Amino acid sequence: MIAYLNGTLQKKLEKKIILNVNNVGYLVTVPSTMLFTLEEGQSLELYIHTSVREDDISLYGLPSADSIKFFYQLISVQGIGPKMATDMMSLPSDNIKNAIITGDTGTLTSIPGVGKKIAERLVTELKDKIEMISTGSFPQHAKGSLKRENEEAIDALISLGYQRHEIVRRLKEMPEKIQKPEDIVRYFLQSA
Repeated sequence: MIAYLNGTLQKKLEKKIILNVNNVGYLVTVPSTMLFTLEEGQSLELYIHTSVREDDISLYGLPSADSIKFFYQLISVQGIGPKMATDMMSLPSDNIKNAIITGDTGTLTSIPGVGKKIAERLVTELKDKIEMISTGSFPQHAKGSLKRENEEAIDALISLGYQRHEIVRRLKEMPEKIQKPEDIVRYFLQSA
């Protein structure tokens, strides 16, 4: 099984590239947003998922270990294959992760091929397996010092029995003046 390739981008095709690794051309499917940023002739390293079926062996490439880890989480959900996961990875992964964590099925169903049932499965199966993305989850303050306080407050609320995705969803609209963990917890409990 191929897990990693490092070579030169030989040719860009529709949704795929030919990656030249020691004079062997590998046909690799990549997210469309990644395809737009690549130039033929550039050096490129990809983390690879090898999909083997009765009549086909396909390679799917992503630019980092984190992105391939998220890709594997996506394809672990029934109804999501490597092609759909690659299409999903064409969107910013932070947006997809936050939609899953907060239960935002509307954002997920806006992805081509993702219907209501698959969106609900994504939320149900992955919401507690994905790490929260700090950027975009809460208001950003000038000093950027709220992240630690957010995590302290979230941990306290989880210990009270609330689910992480529920906490994140409610705190998205938190006023910027609220910064101390105890105030964040108080705001959450009052808005519950």
